[in-house]
Amino acid sequence: MIMIIFIMFLLPIASQIEYMTSAAVTMPLSSETDQTALLALKDKLTNGDSDALPSWNKSLHFCEWEGVICSRRHKRVTSLQLQNQYLGGTLAPSLGNLTFLREMSLTSINLHGQIPREVGHLKRLQILDLRQNNLHGEIPIEMINCSSLQVIILLYNNLTGEVPSWFGSMMQLTQLGLGANGFAGSIPPSLGNLSSLEKLSLAYNQLEGSITPTLGRLSTLKFLGLGVNNFSGQVPPSLYNLSNIQVLDFTENQLVGNFLSNLPMAFPNLEILLCGGNRFTGTFPSSISNLSELQQFQISKNDFYGPISPTVGSLHKLQIFNVGRNRFGNGRAHDLDFLSSLTNCTQLQKLGFYENYLGGVLPDIIGNLSTNLVLLGMALNQISGRIPEGIGKLVNLATLDMEGNFLEGTIPDSIGKLKNLGVLWLDGNKFYGNIPLVIGNLTMLSDVDLSSNKFEGLIPFTLGYCTNMQKFAAYGNNLSGNIPNQTFGNQQGLIQLFLYSNSFTGPIPSDLGNLNHLSILHLQDNKLIGEIPTRLSACSALTELVLERNSFHGSIPSFLGSLLSLEILDLSNNNFSSTIPHELVNLTFLNTLNLSFNHLSGEVPVGGAFNNVTAISLAGNKDLCGGIPQLNLPACSTLPLQKKHKRSVKKKVILIIAFGGVLISVVAFIISIYLLKKKRKRLSTPSLALQYGYVKVSYGELHQATNGFSSLNLIGTGSSGSVYRGTLVHFERPVAVKVLNLQTRGASKSFMSECKALGKMKHRNLLNILTCCSGVDYKGDDFKAIVFEFMPNGSLESLLHNNIEDSESTNRSLNLMQRVNIALDVAFALDYLHNDSEEAVVHCDVKPSNVLLDDDIVAHLGDFGLARLLHGHATSYTSSNQASSSVIKGTIGYLPPEYGAGGSVSPQGDIYSYGILLLEILTGKRPTDGMFGEDLSLHKFCKLAIPEGITEIVDSRLITLFDEGERGITQQKNMMECLVSFARIGVACSEEFPTQRMNIKDVIMELHAIKHKLLP
Repeated sequence: MIMIIFIMFLLPIASQIEYMTSAAVTMPLSSETDQTALLALKDKLTNGDSDALPSWNKSLHFCEWEGVICSRRHKRVTSLQLQNQYLGGTLAPSLGNLTFLREMSLTSINLHGQIPREVGHLKRLQILDLRQNNLHGEIPIEMINCSSLQVIILLYNNLTGEVPSWFGSMMQLTQLGLGANGFAGSIPPSLGNLSSLEKLSLAYNQLEGSITPTLGRLSTLKFLGLGVNNFSGQVPPSLYNLSNIQVLDFTENQLVGNFLSNLPMAFPNLEILLCGGNRFTGTFPSSISNLSELQQFQISKNDFYGPISPTVGSLHKLQIFNVGRNRFGNGRAHDLDFLSSLTNCTQLQKLGFYENYLGGVLPDIIGNLSTNLVLLGMALNQISGRIPEGIGKLVNLATLDMEGNFLEGTIPDSIGKLKNLGVLWLDGNKFYGNIPLVIGNLTMLSDVDLSSNKFEGLIPFTLGYCTNMQKFAAYGNNLSGNIPNQTFGNQQGLIQLFLYSNSFTGPIPSDLGNLNHLSILHLQDNKLIGEIPTRLSACSALTELVLERNSFHGSIPSFLGSLLSLEILDLSNNNFSSTIPHELVNLTFLNTLNLSFNHLSGEVPVGGAFNNVTAISLAGNKDLCGGIPQLNLPACSTLPLQKKHKRSVKKKVILIIAFGGVLISVVAFIISIYLLKKKRKRLSTPSLALQYGYVKVSYGELHQATNGFSSLNLIGTGSSGSVYRGTLVHFERPVAVKVLNLQTRGASKSFMSECKALGKMKHRNLLNILTCCSGVDYKGDDFKAIVFEFMPNGSLESLLHNNIEDSESTNRSLNLMQRVNIALDVAFALDYLHNDSEEAVVHCDVKPSNVLLDDDIVAHLGDFGLARLLHGHATSYTSSNQASSSVIKGTIGYLPPEYGAGGSVSPQGDIYSYGILLLEILTGKRPTDGMFGEDLSLHKFCKLAIPEGITEIVDSRLITLFDEGERGITQQKNMMECLVSFARIGVACSEEFPTQRMNIKDVIMELHAIKHKLLP
């Protein structure tokens, strides 16, 4: 939860970095040259979409087109402004012909591709604003010719390379915004020449080294954004000359030194200071009161110590004060004296002093803080006392975090006045008494954590009024009585419910079945009774159901086998009886199944989780039998001898009759097949669609479905063929049609391999083949195509590297939880291919472009054109069954070393490719990146960074994409541990020798451990 608070304090950074430019000067109209250039520009901007930019047509004068402003005298385009549209195209070279252009502002229109060199022709250009797109590549050097440029804003793109040193020659620049890209290297000293510069943003890049002292020459500078990079060393003394600075951002670097000591004298006009997440040290300066314009003061995640000066109360414009995660205080009585002075800061909105050593009693004066306060974070200190009654005065409070202190007493009823409260974290204290009924007044609550206290009594029925609840935790208390009906069942958006380690009695409320989004239900260590309610079968999103150590009885319901998302099912230490329902084998994601210490009997199922001896626990059920041999259970007994004897004669008669009938039918069938084959010997083979039981489609239907295989429907190309989006009458949702390039060597064989590999396999994480077509096109040429489910979020390649051609969901960055889930999905697919399909399948081409993502970012492994079937499973096949890799063509960078040396195809080869894929997911770097060569590979790059250098290799976008559930120093530590674990798995899978690589089942277990560590 502390991580969330830290992110909430950082939110204003983005708004400061993403500064606005001045409005364009409107001037008049025209020339035919400009019209031609604009039409060519439209075609590229919109990818030829005729419905986009409808006003851009010849029926209107181009000076009346949307976003176009012309000069009166020469009738030439002087300004081009388009914002907040999904155009999704590129910048055409024709823009270089708009030679009268003074302003080009194309923001948030999903541009991709590179900035064309022709921009250098725009000698009159003064403002260039291309922020919030997906542009990539380096800034073209031709831009140096734009000698009139005053404003360059390229924020929030994917530009790479070094920051050009030639920017230092553009002496008229007043704003240079390069933040939120992928620039590397150091700050060029030449930027110190820009004597007119007022705003400089280099934040959210991969810059490193020391901050160049030449920036101290920028005497007019008001905004300096260097946050979220890898800068090290001290802040150069020359920067203290920037007396006009209003915004200073050093957030999340590796800077050191006693930066605060010179702050008040050096920057008298300072409004915003952001230096959290560094290694600054020193005491809190009492002279801070001299910064009369200060609005935001954020120094969290450093090494500051000592008392917090009470002079902060002189900062009357202060809105955000965040000193969390330092070493302030000494656990004594007067550590919180500064709070009294903060009551003078009437504009204060966010106050955080979490994760320090602050002690003393929480003062009543806290209720006199600004009524504008929306966030109050004081977690993980040594604060004692009660919550003051005056807390109810903070009527705009949205987040109240007091976890991990020594607070005690009851929750005051005045808390019911906080009608805007959404997050309430009181866990890990010594609160007692009842949960107050007034909690029902807080209808905006979404996340409540009351765990690890001494609360007692009933769950208040009024909690049912909090219909926005997503997470409720009250474990580790002394709560009792029934879990009430019509309380949690009314919270339709509830995702996580933790009520374990209390003294609840009675049954599980049946109305929990209303919770379609419920993912985690933990009720263990209570005194609950009864059977598992049938209505729980509607909770299809459940991933964890933990009911251990209660008094439940009856049979284990078979409907649990329909909860296909279950990963953890723990029913141990109860009174369940009867047999284990065979339906539980359907739970393919189940990695923990604990049924131990019940009264179960009969045969243990085989399949699914029951085949993994490390995933299941059945101890303490003495009447179980059968199952896999590793369980060491007795064999199940057959029918008693007498019963067998009585039925034997009757069975023999039935079997003889049945066998005779079957034999006659088989002989007749074989004869008919022989005659049919003889008759059709010279005819072509049957349709593959019919052969594998699919709906048959013709070339004509696919031609119509894809609008004649139109380029507008093209969603991807490769050496083996092209993929088109289409719509077929047989299927409700859009489809993807893969048309094979039959001129490519081995294409027909690839087609047969893919059909054969996918024809008999069904798994949640495999790309589902819908049908296939083998025939001729309208020209009489051979035609082969495979029809798949359409994946709206494109490929993993597109999301990792923002390749807009491959993805409809472009302006997106994957957070760590999503990346772990994708890694798990691919691991599940490989486990199925290697171990659970009828014949073991080696994919032979595992890479990000073959991992496709559906609406919910669930990964599906596709492209089985190189797949090889191995007779037997991955754990049992022999060398005689292996295919030679001499005919295998994988992908450079993902191809295991033994294949290149003539080794045989094996599941371990897939594991190697998978390991490289994991490292690419973690780092955002392809194995073929230019930084890798003979002496350095992606594998070695990651291996050398474990564990201390993990933050230096991970995808920089992960820094700002922490899950909302993360909080506190413990969770931050968990995050680092998860990154290290993820890297170790990738490295272990991509070892040079196959025998050293990790087992896929071990991979799944370790990824699950990472996933659960990331959960809030």
